[in-house]
Amino acid sequence: MWFKNIRFYRFTAPFDLSAEALEEKLAEHAFRSGTTFDRTRTGWVSPIGGDHEALTHAVGDCIMFCARKDEKLLPASVVNDALAEKVAEIEQKQARKISRKEKAQLKDDVIAALLPRAFSRTRRIHAYLALQDNLLIINTSSASVAEDLATLLRDSIGSLPIALPDVQHAPCDIMTRWLEKQKATEQFVINQDCELFNPLEDSNVIRCKGQDLGSDEIKAHLLAGKQVKKLGVLWNDTLSCVISADLTVTRLKFEDMILERAQDADAESEAQQFDQDFAIMSLEVSRLMKSLLAAFGGLSEV
Repeated sequence: MWFKNIRFYRFTAPFDLSAEALEEKLAEHAFRSGTTFDRTRTGWVSPIGGDHEALTHAVGDCIMFCARKDEKLLPASVVNDALAEKVAEIEQKQARKISRKEKAQLKDDVIAALLPRAFSRTRRIHAYLALQDNLLIINTSSASVAEDLATLLRDSIGSLPIALPDVQHAPCDIMTRWLEKQKATEQFVINQDCELFNPLEDSNVIRCKGQDLGSDEIKAHLLAGKQVKKLGVLWNDTLSCVISADLTVTRLKFEDMILERAQDADAESEAQQFDQDFAIMSLEVSRLMKSLLAAFGGLSEV
């Protein structure tokens, strides 16, 4: 359950549903198994997993939930090969060329025939509402996955007034300054990973991993005009992560002292352990978000 990535949205208006009301709304869009002909199925499942039925789990002012997406894996090459074989067979038998419209229909027929035999991929995405911080926190680094979850949540509750975070100072500029001075702010400490890019040519990228970021080589890239797009940091001696210019947090790793704290209470059940993990994780993430936003001048007005 411990989040590995964070992509977040800010609320542009207060979230006014209680945990109980949210549970009822999500239940109307709970995940249900489909037929073998469904290419994708989405819905809400228990964030705890297993045999648990509740679709929300509240700790303090945070409410966690989990989206499930089942997707049939049907590579385009497989579809195209089957379609080409079908087209060739018909053209040979009927001694005529297949029209574009007929080909499109045949493609739909081929997909329908292949779907029951296709492998399925199941993906679960955890997210939670941090009501005091006015944020929606999603455990993903993917913009499309985050947007899919936000769309499902919006469809489930009818309205979701959120926006991507916008800060006062450009993260690229601030992180570049950190790297130049070899000193960060807001309890952040520069780690050994970074990604530099040329603002005049996006494809000109330098990726560094496990390197001394104070070396002459890095300084030369900065003097040449490159800026920081991603920067590995340690925060408050409790976690490490990589901050991206779009404020996505990746490779989030909590230090052992934090993980051990969640084990100290000797939970008697899976639900109790989940509760303890969530309480400690959400507290640390809340503090991290405050430092992250403060480092870049705070949120801009909506």
